[in-house]
Amino acid sequence: MTKKAGKKNLAQLEENLGYKFKDTGRLRHALSHSSALDAGIVEQTNQRLEFLGDRVLGLVMAEWLMEDFPQAEEGELAMRLNALVRKEACAAVAEAVDLGSYLLLGTSEQRGGGRRKLAILGDACEAVIAAVYLDGGYEAARRFIRTHWEDMASLPEHARPDAKTALQEWAQAKGAGLPRYQEIEREGPPHAPVFTMEVNISGVEPIRATGTSKRQAEQNAAEAMLIGIGEWEAHE
Repeated sequence: MTKKAGKKNLAQLEENLGYKFKDTGRLRHALSHSSALDAGIVEQTNQRLEFLGDRVLGLVMAEWLMEDFPQAEEGELAMRLNALVRKEACAAVAEAVDLGSYLLLGTSEQRGGGRRKLAILGDACEAVIAAVYLDGGYEAARRFIRTHWEDMASLPEHARPDAKTALQEWAQAKGAGLPRYQEIEREGPPHAPVFTMEVNISGVEPIRATGTSKRQAEQNAAEAMLIGIGEWEAHE
């Protein structure tokens, strides 16, 4: 395995993260994208860590919201939670700590702008959470999440539903049935696909959007339609 992750030394990344690893191998593992495995740069990817980190993030965030919103009903808590654990939120944290500069990527992914891709950054952030959890335990992971999600957790707009949920509620209120999503196109290599999805609602012009996963593309299409019908402002 390479001794350097991305372009910089891991000590600086640890400073950015606010956590000093006992075993830096865990951090290197968290930074290992599947394209690096294909290129023979690493021996394992960060996908299993991503799986674990997603669950750790969800538990910490659920506990946090229960503390901060003691009067909130389950529905409101769920909407806040969904906004705070979604890939966009994880990618925002990754950007804040400059995680992209340290990722282990294959050459083609580097040339394709992989260090700035939302999906790759979000996945790596979840993997880092898992690495902190495995290296330092639950309290270390909890401190990491509370530190780096603090600003987002306090924003009132996180109480609103995600785009697909909001669009479904609007369509049902209008008697238009459920939104229908259709895959239009898939481009790019297997490890970095780009999906084009179309959303259709009776009586509304269909809208297409892209994303690095079907779910993200559907969310983007739903958001575009909500903006188009005047339900959401473009800056939301």
